[in-house]
Amino acid sequence: MKKADIGLIGLAVMGENLVINMESKGFTVAVYNRTTSKVTDFVNGRAKGKKIIGAMSLQELADSLEKPRKVMLMVKAGQAVDDFIDLLIPFLEQGDILIDGGNSHFPDTIRRTAYVESKGLLYIGTGVSGGEEGALLGPSIMPGGSPAAWPFVKPVFQAIAAKVEGGAPCCDWVGSNGAGHFVKMVHNGIEYGDMQLICEAYFLMREFLGMTADEMHEVFKEWNEGVLDSYLIEITRDILGFREEDGTVTLDRILDTAGQKGTGKWTSVASLDEGVPLTLISEAVYARCLSAMKDERVAASKILSGPVPKFLGDRKVFIEDIKNALFASKIVSYAQGYTLLKAAAQTYEWSLKYGEIALMWRGGFIIRSTFLSNIKEAFDKDPDIDNLLLDPFFKDCIDKAQAGWRRVTATAVMNGIPIPAFAAALSYFDGYRSARLPANLLQAQRDYFGAHTYRRLDKEGTFHTEWLA
Repeated sequence: MKKADIGLIGLAVMGENLVINMESKGFTVAVYNRTTSKVTDFVNGRAKGKKIIGAMSLQELADSLEKPRKVMLMVKAGQAVDDFIDLLIPFLEQGDILIDGGNSHFPDTIRRTAYVESKGLLYIGTGVSGGEEGALLGPSIMPGGSPAAWPFVKPVFQAIAAKVEGGAPCCDWVGSNGAGHFVKMVHNGIEYGDMQLICEAYFLMREFLGMTADEMHEVFKEWNEGVLDSYLIEITRDILGFREEDGTVTLDRILDTAGQKGTGKWTSVASLDEGVPLTLISEAVYARCLSAMKDERVAASKILSGPVPKFLGDRKVFIEDIKNALFASKIVSYAQGYTLLKAAAQTYEWSLKYGEIALMWRGGFIIRSTFLSNIKEAFDKDPDIDNLLLDPFFKDCIDKAQAGWRRVTATAVMNGIPIPAFAAALSYFDGYRSARLPANLLQAQRDYFGAHTYRRLDKEGTFHTEWLA
C-alpha cells in the first residue's frame, strides 16, 4: 500500500476538512485521533473511497508515512500540543517534521521549535485562517518555524491554500520559530478591529438613524461593491437579511454579549510589550469585555443618564459619513497592525515580507478584502515605510474620508452613542500627525515625583530639576 504524504492528528471539523482538502489535491493522508472511534467513523464515512489511511495508534501513524515524516497537529492550543509532541517524538526519526496548525500563542511556538530541534526533528507552527469553509475549500496558511522544514511542506500547503489573482497561493514561508503564529495573531487582532468597526456602523444606523434591518441590508450590500468590499461586510449584509420562520429578524434575537478566544488579547499584550500603540484593536477587545457585563449594564442603564439620541439631518449624507468613518478607521487598524509586525520583526529577528503577508491575507482569511491589494502595493513601492498612513494611496483615502469621520465621531459623542473603535482610530490619527504632544508635561511630572529626568529641546543630555526649590 502506498504510504501517506502527510499525517494529521485531530479529527474535529477543521482537521477533517483539511484532510479532505489535501486528498482532493492528490495527496494521500494518514489520520489519527485520540478517540479512535472518530478515525473509524471518518474513514467509513466522509473519507470512504478516498486516499485516506486510518491509524489506530501513533506507531501505526508513523509507520504509514513517507520519510521525512510530516505530522500535522490540529488539536486544542495549549498543553495538548506539548503532550502530543512528547508522545510523538519516540516514533519519529531525525529530520521528521512536526506541524502545529492550531491557534497557538507565538511564545509557545518559539519554545517548541527549540525543543523539537534539540531532538533532531524539525518544527512548523502555522496559522490557518478561514474557518471550517476555508479549511475545506482553501484557507490562508502562514507557516513559520524551522526553515529546513519548509521545502518538504510547501507543496502540500500551497496546493491546499486559497488562490488569488493569477493563481497565487495564500501561503508562503513567514519566518523562523514563532513568526507564523505571530502573523496569524496580528491577523486575528485586526479581525477584532474590523468586526468592532462594522458593529459600530450598524449600531449608529440602528440606534441613531432608526433604520430597519432591510434598510441596513441594502446599505451593506452597496458597501460591499465599493472600497469596503470584504468578507466581513458581505456576511454582515447576509446576517441583516436573515429571518426566522415567523419573518422576524434573527439578529434582533441574539444576546448582545460577545465571546472571544484570546487572540485579540494576545495582540494587545504584544503591542504593550513592543511599545506600539495598538489602540483600535485594544478598544475592540475591551468592547467585547464590556459587552459581557450584560447584567451590570442593564442595571446601570436604569441609574446613569446621558443625552437622548436624536437625528435631525440628512440620513443619506450621514450614512455616507459612516461609510467614510468605517473606511478611514479600517486603514488605521491595518496601519497599527503592521507597525506591530515591524516592531516584532526587530525584536525576534524575523525577516517578514510585509507585502506578501497582505497577499496571503487576500484569500481564505476572515479579513480578506480588495483593500489588501493596496497594502501589497504600498510595500512594493516602499518596503521600509514606517506607517501605512504615510503611503500616498492611504493618505489620499484618509484626506477624502476625514471630514465624514470627524462628523460621525463628534455626533456619536454628543448623542451618547458608544463608538470606542471609531474614536480610538481618530485619536491615534490625530496623535500620529501631531509634531508636538503634551508628553513634555508628563515627563516633568515624572521628574517631579520620581526624579526620572528628562531631555530638553535646547541642549543635549538628560536633566533633573529640583521642582520644590
